[in-house]
Amino acid sequence: MERDTREVVLTTLLDIEKNHTFSNTALNTALKANQFMSKQDRAYITRMVEGVTEKRIRLDYIINSFSKTRVNKCKPLIRCVLRMGVYEMFYMDSIQDHTTCNLCVKLATDHGFGSLRGFVNGVLRNIARSKYSIVYPDRSEDLQKYLSVKYSIPEELAGILLKDHDSDTVERMLESGEDDRPTAIRVNTAVISADDFADKLERAGINVSRGMISETSLLISGYDYIRKVPGFFDGEFVVQDQSSCLAVKVADIQEGDLVVDVCAAPGGKTMYAAYFAGESGKVISRDLTDKKTELIEENVDRLGLRNVEVQVWDAREVDEELIGRADVVIADLPCSGLGIMGRKNDIKYNVTDSSIDELAQLQRDILDVVSGYVKPGGTLVYSTCTTDRRENQDNAAWFADNHDFKTVNIEDYLPGHGGHDGYIALIQGVDECDGFFISKFRRDK
Repeated sequence: MERDTREVVLTTLLDIEKNHTFSNTALNTALKANQFMSKQDRAYITRMVEGVTEKRIRLDYIINSFSKTRVNKCKPLIRCVLRMGVYEMFYMDSIQDHTTCNLCVKLATDHGFGSLRGFVNGVLRNIARSKYSIVYPDRSEDLQKYLSVKYSIPEELAGILLKDHDSDTVERMLESGEDDRPTAIRVNTAVISADDFADKLERAGINVSRGMISETSLLISGYDYIRKVPGFFDGEFVVQDQSSCLAVKVADIQEGDLVVDVCAAPGGKTMYAAYFAGESGKVISRDLTDKKTELIEENVDRLGLRNVEVQVWDAREVDEELIGRADVVIADLPCSGLGIMGRKNDIKYNVTDSSIDELAQLQRDILDVVSGYVKPGGTLVYSTCTTDRRENQDNAAWFADNHDFKTVNIEDYLPGHGGHDGYIALIQGVDECDGFFISKFRRDK
């Protein structure tokens, strides 16, 4: 790769490291600023930024095995350069190790760290010579440490996952995050059928398969940029996981219904709900900030929806005008995101036991408020994109015990996933989708 391409990677990683910018935000900014680079160079930037972020703990373990100076004691730039070098050596076979070492030394020197060129060179060349003899934690001796290093997750997170799932399931969950998963999209069947759209994409050279959970979902790969996929600007599809589609299907929205989507950004559920509510229905789509609602509005405009009203609203605040009016409330609430951490690499580094407890309480606070919007006989769907019981089954049970709502059997929507108890629990790596939780309640008349 050209030095300029490596410079983009380094700059992006430094933005993440020093400014705590979310990796997807930093990467999108970098790709937009370098949109005229070749497809190959853009692919390299994407893979390096995502890979170094995803494998950070494992990379640091390897570096610390050969460096007298711990990674966390290094200068941020040197830390990023070392991680880039190790990632290339272990995960990019097309680049020779000696080339990687030389270019990493050059990067450090060009950025004013010539005095550390010997350190960078020595660490990377020692790793290159011994990369097949590194000793990693033993699974039988320390399971949490093993999971932490192998899958690059904090040890505390390993412990959190093991509380709710057996070790084999946890490994399947974590392995799924390392796979090159296709992008799940929902076809806007109001304008084109799923079959016709699949044919359209295949003619454009895009790999397509049908989703097994949602009949309107396609799984696509082999494209450069989502906005360049045919049909994007014509509103023929939206990026939306099958699990998210299922949450809307479970709501059983009818023509003419008033639907309130209380934490809606970026708007996937809002748009699907609008499809079911029809021209005679209405979807009130809300989120906390202007930035979030702008994302919703962009997607609503792209699909040409006229039955959606987007509002900035704090879901914890009561809206007296909505009390007892909604046929359906969709409450896909802020959560720890453990079900999507394979797609959003930052999540796993920020989850703690205490943060999950705080989120579970926030979810209860919001449910207390938004459940009041449901009319007698109406429906509330509570969902999250996490796999932690505190935010899922425990909160669903709490809600049923403390509100005038009954759980609804949703087994028919996806048999074998807990539906008889009023919820569906999906696990990434086990199911063909993100980790997700969906529960359904009906308000007593």
